[in-house]
Amino acid sequence: MPTPYQTHIGSFTRKSTFFWAAVGATVGLANLWQFPYLASLHGGGLFILLYLGCLLLVTLPLMITEAVIGRHARHGIVLAMDGLIRSAKRSRAWMAVGRLSILGAFLVLSFTAVFGAIALAYVFYGAVGRFSGVGHAEATGILAALVSDPREFRVFMGWHGFFLVMVLWVSGQGVVGGLERAFRIVVPGTLMLMLALFGLAAWYGRIDGAMSQILEMHPQDLTWGSLSAALFHAFYTLGLGMGVWAVLGAYTTPNTQLKRSILAVVLMDTLVAILAGLMIFAMATQGSAFDGERGFSLLFVSLPVSLAELPASQFVIATVFLMVVMIVWSTALALLEPVVGWFREWTGAPRGLSVLLVGLVVWLAGLASLFSFNLWSQYRLGGATAFRWLELLTGGLMIPLVSILIALFTGWCLTRNLSKSMLGKTPGLFGTIWFWVMRLVLPLVVAYIGIHYTAGSLVNMCDTGSEALWCEPGPGLVLQEQNGTPPQIIETGSAGVVDDGAGEGAGELLPAEQATENKPDLPQSLPQNAPKDGDILYHSV
Repeated sequence: MPTPYQTHIGSFTRKSTFFWAAVGATVGLANLWQFPYLASLHGGGLFILLYLGCLLLVTLPLMITEAVIGRHARHGIVLAMDGLIRSAKRSRAWMAVGRLSILGAFLVLSFTAVFGAIALAYVFYGAVGRFSGVGHAEATGILAALVSDPREFRVFMGWHGFFLVMVLWVSGQGVVGGLERAFRIVVPGTLMLMLALFGLAAWYGRIDGAMSQILEMHPQDLTWGSLSAALFHAFYTLGLGMGVWAVLGAYTTPNTQLKRSILAVVLMDTLVAILAGLMIFAMATQGSAFDGERGFSLLFVSLPVSLAELPASQFVIATVFLMVVMIVWSTALALLEPVVGWFREWTGAPRGLSVLLVGLVVWLAGLASLFSFNLWSQYRLGGATAFRWLELLTGGLMIPLVSILIALFTGWCLTRNLSKSMLGKTPGLFGTIWFWVMRLVLPLVVAYIGIHYTAGSLVNMCDTGSEALWCEPGPGLVLQEQNGTPPQIIETGSAGVVDDGAGEGAGELLPAEQATENKPDLPQSLPQNAPKDGDILYHSV
């Protein structure tokens, strides 16, 4: 057996595989259930430009950093950080960065598989005609029977196990025979399927309204809250802070142009988000706007109801959710790989055994999220289920913390020569921008994202009637959700006015009783224990 910490975990054989694998890792459910909603509310085409700017100026440097760390070391994030710490002669406490990123990938994968299970079930439900002629009430009942009915939890467990077996089977075939082959087939196939469905939406849907809402410029809808929404979506949709980019960088071939490939991935992710947004808008809406609908209800209630009206609806619904399964499947493969790679490097175990053991633990951890929708739904801590706490732990704490620590370590702890060596040949201006973004800009921006994500999540838990300490605000403390951005905790003055700090003109005063009026009317037809549209689910799941 190879010596622990010295196992070569593999590499791709074609330089374009990194691009396809990275696209598979970044294109997730957020492109379907969050992006079209945000674009329609925050200025349409102006929001897309703002989002692209956030990607290029804030998250692109971090993506490149994580990837070059893995490529420089030819190891996963844990051993890569170990080598850099030794080279820079820094404290071993920095090893927490790699370990936290692996734990974050593991936890996100555990509940990603649950959403994959729902999508997989919907492929079969659509094919057998379960959604034929249904309305919102009937579609909600179908979702409730699958997700929230305590008497049927074993069926849900079966779909969950089925989806995980699909992921583990591919991963067990190896880096080349499994991952590389799957990414090179599944990701292009997903994009082709999306194009075909876009054509169907253009033929039968309301594509004109979709283009008006998502592509046309609406400057009157652009606020400071739009910038927050763009930052949040740009950060959480790209799989940062979980070791994914490091392990994909470690697998690249020597002649892969890493920085150019990452830029192409960012542009492709934006293009896919636009395409998916137009498709979902045209297929799943009944009017000229989303009317506050996003997330779980948009994908698993409104979409199948609208598709049921089309000719050959059984085939169409099955095809749409097959596309969703392929999206979640490729994301799950990318999330599993840093965990498997770390386990192999730590133990020296062969790949097949590593995948089996890691997959078993992921399945067990995923049951916590699965049961929180049915069997354990009545067991809440601070007003939240196990799923909500796992989502908050990863999204609000671990992922932002890892990203901040990586930025601080590379910006302040590495020598300029080592940093330049890792980056490789690059224009001087790019290197300077990267250096100062990692040193100053990115830690501050990600800290803002993490703090507001956590605060918004905690206050949202109060909607369940929680009696937690944070649900007992003092006089004048109210919750305001700003057009799709995470809720903000806002203090009121003695005159009973709200300083929203992020509305149209920072510092604008609003009556306190109007703070909740800005929240969109969200559909109330979801199963009681399913994730609500107000739940903060920004992950690229």
